[in-house]
Amino acid sequence: MSQYFDAFVIPVPRANLETYKRISKEWGNAHLRHGALYFSDSISDDAKSGKITSFPQAVQLKDDEVIALGWVVYRNKEDRDRISKAVMEDPQLKESMDPSKMPFDGKRMFWGGFESIIGLAGGR
Repeated sequence: MSQYFDAFVIPVPRANLETYKRISKEWGNAHLRHGALYFSDSISDDAKSGKITSFPQAVQLKDDEVIALGWVVYRNKEDRDRISKAVMEDPQLKESMDPSKMPFDGKRMFWGGFESIIGLAGGR
């Protein structure tokens, strides 16, 4: 069975970046605690608007925002479903789930689940 990924894209106001980083780390640790294989979150520094579509257009990026792109790796979709449920019920995350305390506009966030079809790794 191939690995399974959740990916998410979020517009984050620069003024809220430190809060976002703290919350992302909490969510990442919760995913790992419940069995995810890997959690990553990154911030855009070279995501240009396109003519038809792009990351900035997809999240309706504002001048004072950056794009967060993250992903979680699971053994398979079944693990993802189980782990996602456990994370959503995790008491340590209860406070960060309050929409009024989110450091970003959740209405412009998008995410999805993806089955791996190719996985290559390089080494040094």
